Amino acid sequence: MVQNSPSRLVIASRESRLAMWQAEHVRDRLTLLYPQCDVKIVGMTTRGDQILDRTLSKVGGKGLFVKELEVAMAEGRADLAVHCLKDMPMELPEGFAMAAVMEREDARDAFVSIDYASLDELPPGAMVGTSSLRRQALIAARYPQLVIKPLRGNLDTRLAKLDRGEYAAIILAAAGLKRLGLAERIRSLLSPETSLPAPGQGTLAIEIPERDDGLDLVALLAPLHHAHSALVSIAERKVSQVFGGSCQIPLASYATIDGDQMHLRAMVATPDGTRMISAEARGPAADAEALGLQVAELLRVQDAEGILAACLSEAAQADDDARSAELAASAAGKSAV
Repeated sequence: MVQNSPSRLVIASRESRLAMWQAEHVRDRLTLLYPQCDVKIVGMTTRGDQILDRTLSKVGGKGLFVKELEVAMAEGRADLAVHCLKDMPMELPEGFAMAAVMEREDARDAFVSIDYASLDELPPGAMVGTSSLRRQALIAARYPQLVIKPLRGNLDTRLAKLDRGEYAAIILAAAGLKRLGLAERIRSLLSPETSLPAPGQGTLAIEIPERDDGLDLVALLAPLHHAHSALVSIAERKVSQVFGGSCQIPLASYATIDGDQMHLRAMVATPDGTRMISAEARGPAADAEALGLQVAELLRVQDAEGILAACLSEAAQADDDARSAELAASAAGKSAV
């Protein structure tokens, strides 16, 4: 038991239903551990939640979901924040640390549809929604006859778009659906062989600010830390870190542990799935970071950097085209006045 545990803790959280479930889950765990501590949640809307008309790769990436929470912690309005690990940037800002990695839920992607049971059943031209360039690339490579359309919004918003008939199917993280009691919406789970998960997918992480008041939040949160899940996340995130992982890069990495051995698989691709490379390796689970570096090197010798440079160039061109279209529309509007 932590000595001199605090009388009050505040968790910063996004206000989506899934984010609040995550914060409440941590609150409840902490309340059981430290019944004398009053654990509160402060909800806030992030830039990532506000911008829904463009994909993350075009508006700043996953960091948009955590910035406001970090500001709240830096200003002393919150003591910790709970994130989906796959949404956390590879490098945290100075003054912040990842204090705990919680036990992983199902890391797989889920196929969700009203009329179809699997990707194999979708007819040519069927519209599939996803928010992830990784999923887009994997689906495009395996099912080139399908049409892939960006899908933004929180989980409930995405399901509502499917229910309105805007998509024949959507691909979501299985973990989020299961955590919200929506497992019945899953028509089928995509195996890692079909859709290799994102680094850290299905895992919650707790971020904290540096403190000078003597409170050891790392020790306080230690009972929530899951060593097995932390090890696989280190290997997976190292691959992404080597290549500057971001929402603009279709990259996957997924590790499993059997006994004292870890198996790590990874891939990089172009968004249209026409170029895709993969690599895998096994090694001691205790050397997770080294295994991540080994798999990254196996990708590098297959020209991973060339593929990723093409992705970034394509993203930059798309941004330029979007800005040009906005300027042209604005000019046309002014001339019409």
